Amino acid sequence: MLNLNIRAQFQNFQLTIDQQIPGKGISAIFGPSGSGKSTLLRCIAGFQACQGLIQLGSDTWLDSTGKINVPPHQRPVGYVFQDARLFSHLSVAGNLAFARDRAHAGGLLNYPDVIDSLALAPLLNRDVLALSGGEQQRVALARTLLTQPRLLMLDEPLSALDYARKAELLALIKSVCHRFEMPALFVSHAIDEVAQLASYALVIDNGRIQTAANTERVLQDPLLHKLTGRFESGYILHCQVTGYDSHFQLSQLECEGQTLQIPVTYPLKNKSNIPLFVRARDVSVATELPEHISTRNVLTGTLSRIEPLPQTPFAELTIQLGEQQLGARITRAAVAALSLTVGAKVHTLIKSASFDADG
Repeated sequence: MLNLNIRAQFQNFQLTIDQQIPGKGISAIFGPSGSGKSTLLRCIAGFQACQGLIQLGSDTWLDSTGKINVPPHQRPVGYVFQDARLFSHLSVAGNLAFARDRAHAGGLLNYPDVIDSLALAPLLNRDVLALSGGEQQRVALARTLLTQPRLLMLDEPLSALDYARKAELLALIKSVCHRFEMPALFVSHAIDEVAQLASYALVIDNGRIQTAANTERVLQDPLLHKLTGRFESGYILHCQVTGYDSHFQLSQLECEGQTLQIPVTYPLKNKSNIPLFVRARDVSVATELPEHISTRNVLTGTLSRIEPLPQTPFAELTIQLGEQQLGARITRAAVAALSLTVGAKVHTLIKSASFDADG
């Protein structure tokens, strides 16, 4: 586990964190701008002064009571920033060699495996200034891994990339962390990135953790918007890619024996499994199968829960789709008008346009 009990005071802001985070898999940290996400990473890495306790497993990096404060360069942490921060005077190979020569002791990652995992062999002799943004971030990730970290920290590494490059790097980050069993903290403003990458999620606001649990549970919380001021609750559908319509630029997915279409400008890998985050507010409900409508995605299921949201006009519905669930937020008036009851068969409507590049 990563054990945190830290405090950092700034002029108009205080970070107070008392939290245990799993020491395996990818944990996402998200919340509104200025909530303390990047500050938390900087405290863990030792870049930002703070008081308290930071431990990863049996290793203590900070213990104010015991007067322990391991310098940043001695903490086995790998930090990937929003911008790649590569050394422009060195080639790709030179950047990687620099990291390898300064690796933390005891690491098990070897150079060929890292190069292979990020498909960097064709780039080794290239000038880093000639690389695309996605290629630069791949090199930055490889350089970080070659320092042999015990914890990888990614501070919005995809924010400057276009949709296609973002999707490519998302898949690589997930693959690399799984291949090398590398625990990671991933900061993002995009909830689709959180849904695709993280097994555990923490919501932070005003310098404090508001909620922390497995990602699906956090994203399903109907009070998520109130906690963050930005993100809205929804469910993750686990789908498989079954085809691509190049004319209309629509990828076809299969979910629990039913079909979805999502707009993308490039084909997703056929037969690949992808998690798809669907906001409750983007889902409508019908009691009869609709015809002659623009909405392309209609999934049929069984209504398993109706929960009125306190002091609002809305109700949160849960619809069972085989082994998976989908949420819908509609007005309480609509619930009454449709005479909705638990156990009823319903048809859920999801606009394809709700699956945009921002999640």
